[in-house]
Amino acid sequence: MNTRCGFVAILGAPNVGKSTLLNRMVGTKVSIVSPKVQTTRTRVLGIILKEETQLVIIDTPGIFQPRRRLDRAMVAAAWSGAGDADEVLLLIDAKKGIDADTARILDGLKKQKRDTVILALNKVDTVNKPNLLELASGLDSLGLFSEIFMISALKGSGVDDLAAHLTARAPEGPWMFPEDQVSDMPMRLLAAEITREKLYLQLRQELPYAATVETEEWEERSDGSLRIGQVIYIERESQKGIVLGKGGTRIKALGSASRTELEDILERKVHLGLFVKVREKWGDDPERYRDWGLNFDV
Repeated sequence: MNTRCGFVAILGAPNVGKSTLLNRMVGTKVSIVSPKVQTTRTRVLGIILKEETQLVIIDTPGIFQPRRRLDRAMVAAAWSGAGDADEVLLLIDAKKGIDADTARILDGLKKQKRDTVILALNKVDTVNKPNLLELASGLDSLGLFSEIFMISALKGSGVDDLAAHLTARAPEGPWMFPEDQVSDMPMRLLAAEITREKLYLQLRQELPYAATVETEEWEERSDGSLRIGQVIYIERESQKGIVLGKGGTRIKALGSASRTELEDILERKVHLGLFVKVREKWGDDPERYRDWGLNFDV
């Protein structure tokens, strides 16, 4: 069998649907999804197998104007992912069009002088056709893109055609991962990311980006179940009540939602314990950056 293997980096502004597209293409959750922007903090590899071709999809953090050390590290990781890939797929929210973050990415791609970039306009079901065609025409006139696809990552329309195109472009070579592997993210980290997603969904605007989640306990039990202990780290004592909720109702709901999804993914019973601790300035801790695969010194 003549195998093929290609690396594809998904670039885009925050909240354009990169993680949703990755999960749709892989067929299972490997990257967290939230209405809040900048939820992907590290590069996530999703692995797709189409007959003799393996596609390794890199979901990069959203590219935006960085203000904090963590922001700078996330943006650097995104551009590094693009530099390492065989193909770059730029995802643009068709409803937002070319906003300031997307314009910054377009300028960056021009400076990289890549031979080809593939463009996917996402959320096309939310835009009327004349406006969509006008946006596509304007982007096509930049001369950056070899192909333009119109998709809805959430509903799946156009995604199969995009995946088929990426597969056809993959270079010949050995597979980089076993055929039954769908991601390179360790399960302990994925479990923490799922809880962080539920945290963002529960809190919406109440707790911005002052929280992170770490898996500190992972115990295989004799009955086949799994005991997972996680700590939600916040930056100030005053934030603890926001996470816990009145009478602990919020953290109970958070734990229930996270446990249900973990059981679906792991296909086994999960006992999930959540604890809340204060760790001031966790965003300036080099150890956190190593765990996320980010460069602390950017």
